[in-house]
Amino acid sequence: MAVATVAAASGEDIIAFDMVRTKRSVFQGLADARARYGGKRPIVIDGDERVLTYDDIMRASLALGHALKKGTAVRESVGIMLPTSAGAVISFFAVSAFNRVPAMLNFTNGVAGVTSAIRTAKIKRVVTAHKFIELAKLEALAAELAQVAEIVYLEDVREKLNLMDKLTAGVGQFVPGLISWRGAAEEVAVILFTSGTEGAPKGVALSHANILANVEQIGAHVAFYPSDVMFNPLPTFHCFGLTVGAVMPLLLGLRSVYHPTPLQPHEIVRRVKATGATILLSTDTFMSQYARAGDQGDLNTLRIAVCGAERVRDETRQLLRKKYSMEILEGYGVTETSPVAAANQPGAMRPGTVGRLLPGMEARLEPVEGIPNAGRLFLKGPNVMLGYIKAENPGVIVPIEGGWHDTGDVVSIDEEGFISIKGRMKRFAKVGGETVSLAVVENCASAMWPDYCHAAVAFPDERKGEQVVLVTTNPDAQRVELVGWAQNHGVSELAVPRRIVHVKDVPVLGTGKTDYVKVERLAQGEPIQGA
Repeated sequence: MAVATVAAASGEDIIAFDMVRTKRSVFQGLADARARYGGKRPIVIDGDERVLTYDDIMRASLALGHALKKGTAVRESVGIMLPTSAGAVISFFAVSAFNRVPAMLNFTNGVAGVTSAIRTAKIKRVVTAHKFIELAKLEALAAELAQVAEIVYLEDVREKLNLMDKLTAGVGQFVPGLISWRGAAEEVAVILFTSGTEGAPKGVALSHANILANVEQIGAHVAFYPSDVMFNPLPTFHCFGLTVGAVMPLLLGLRSVYHPTPLQPHEIVRRVKATGATILLSTDTFMSQYARAGDQGDLNTLRIAVCGAERVRDETRQLLRKKYSMEILEGYGVTETSPVAAANQPGAMRPGTVGRLLPGMEARLEPVEGIPNAGRLFLKGPNVMLGYIKAENPGVIVPIEGGWHDTGDVVSIDEEGFISIKGRMKRFAKVGGETVSLAVVENCASAMWPDYCHAAVAFPDERKGEQVVLVTTNPDAQRVELVGWAQNHGVSELAVPRRIVHVKDVPVLGTGKTDYVKVERLAQGEPIQGA
């Protein structure tokens, strides 16, 4: 039974967004933005500092799309395996423009993970680039993938563009409706894959309307200005990096700066300063690195640091306030909601929460035994996915029941609508008959040792039901110190891990989230490369 149902806002707080603009394809959205803001407008700064206009992106997308459609069928999934770059975004729109479905592949998942995704989405062709494969040292991965799919390199396609490809681009940039597909907004626009933090990833099918609705929702919820410059180092195989970092700026007329990897803190800080970026997309893990890498004043052009994908630690907030006099705008989302579902707002921020629901969304909480004043979060809205594609049934979209997505997260929602994340259902342990949040265990360790990384996991225990193990990069971490800290701060001793494992690095996924599959292996004593 539901204990609460919450709408995005009530009364005068409701913010309307333009539903009309969601009734089209994402490529139509790009074409409309070009018409609205002007084809000559510089809109993207690539990783090599190359500046592209709307016309550049439209022409390149149509020429590439016309060339790539040969040998593929309508609505066929086409894999895209590229870093955050103009090439990745152009490839996304190119595939979409001719009614093929881009499937964004997470190249950090290794051979097994990428091969699984290719089979799940029934991908026959993967688009990548020689330069990327060489720089990222992914030759072995590309060789393995070539056994299950055709690998197409952008450099080769570019060299072979024929007259018809170029004519299509020339005409299409001015009259896109004559060239590109104008289909139903409810059809599949992209296939992304769940992060796999706790198991094998699934395919997530998002429609054109899902993505465009989320763009409209975010634009109505958070104020953007024509002078804003968005810096996006997050991967486009992650929904946050794709929708918020790539599609949204193009559709809303915001100049954006692409960076190929979030793992270069010093270079990212340098480019933020050099480009005058005002908005930085990040996760807590990466934001903490950027804050430490920069000198005082290096991030002063930023007016917003938007963090999602994982909880923002108090230590990160304090560091940014002290060093840069800047606040973090924390939000919440999942791939299944395209991805943003809730966010704090400038002028209406409540640290420790992920803000309030976006316009058009509803939330339902279902009780969870042992966790009072909170519930399992279900979400409904125009940005909620079409359904999952699972490995055991490749290519088949399984719709969600009644339009409600079960997030698997446990949250509380206060009277003003602010949402606090308590943790994932899988991130709670039963210790001595009591429910213990593994997120709380990690928070205690972070408060005690803020300069180190920590991850908590649980294992069966014959006497207590389950035991909690903390994996930490602090070589001097001792359990007795955590016991004392918990006693002094009124935290139950159940939140103190039974055992502590010291490692060089806590494993993370390409999105910046903790890789709990590998953490569990470390906690069990299995060697993990680099940890």
